[in-house]
Amino acid sequence: MLTIRGVNQYYGGSHILRDVDFELAAGRRFCLMGRNGVGKTTLLNAIMGLLPVKSGNMLFEGEDLARLPAAMRAHRGIGYVPQGRGIFADLTVEENLIVGLTGRRDGLRTIPEAIYGFFPVLREMSRRKGGNLSGGQQQQLAVGRALASDPKLLVLDEPTEGIQPNIVQLIGDILVKLNAELGVTLLLVTQNLTFARKVGERFAIMDRGHVVAQGDMQDLDDAHIAEFLTA
Repeated sequence: MLTIRGVNQYYGGSHILRDVDFELAAGRRFCLMGRNGVGKTTLLNAIMGLLPVKSGNMLFEGEDLARLPAAMRAHRGIGYVPQGRGIFADLTVEENLIVGLTGRRDGLRTIPEAIYGFFPVLREMSRRKGGNLSGGQQQQLAVGRALASDPKLLVLDEPTEGIQPNIVQLIGDILVKLNAELGVTLLLVTQNLTFARKVGERFAIMDRGHVVAQGDMQDLDDAHIAEFLTA
């Protein structure tokens, strides 16, 4: 579904992404891991069209993403939950979800009931402004808004950041359920090892702009963790 080959990116004179390679098959759950500052968010921004790449290829279902403006990537079936959630604080929960509908390919303009089925709290708080929600509720709204676009691939950047443990568990359960029931492919950036092992089927680890290890989640061993993931 998503193929990244030899991707390079720079900030000024700094080489941020260095020949990044990995492939994500349709229907799988993939975790991209690594310490702060190794290029994970930069890579997601490139996938979403928020940053150009200097060289390399990014293909989604065989289509060259470099040819697509950022707004068109949602229409191709890529949903995005950015780090920090990115909800509209002055809009209500319902209005935030309606914004997500603009990325749909089928033209639907009513909020799918399935979103409220996965996140009942969003129905309960549909008239509340997004900025008045708790961190965990905002994260559920951010995921729900991305789902409103009916994505084939859901990209999430640090979805557990700043959230209490019971909500982290809830979001993990829902992501696995989304994958199993709706067939949504998942690409997650996370530093939460417990969450990664719960949600992910495959992993890649980045260090200094490179992918230094990847494989099935059960192959993520103590040596990888000690060298690339611990403080």
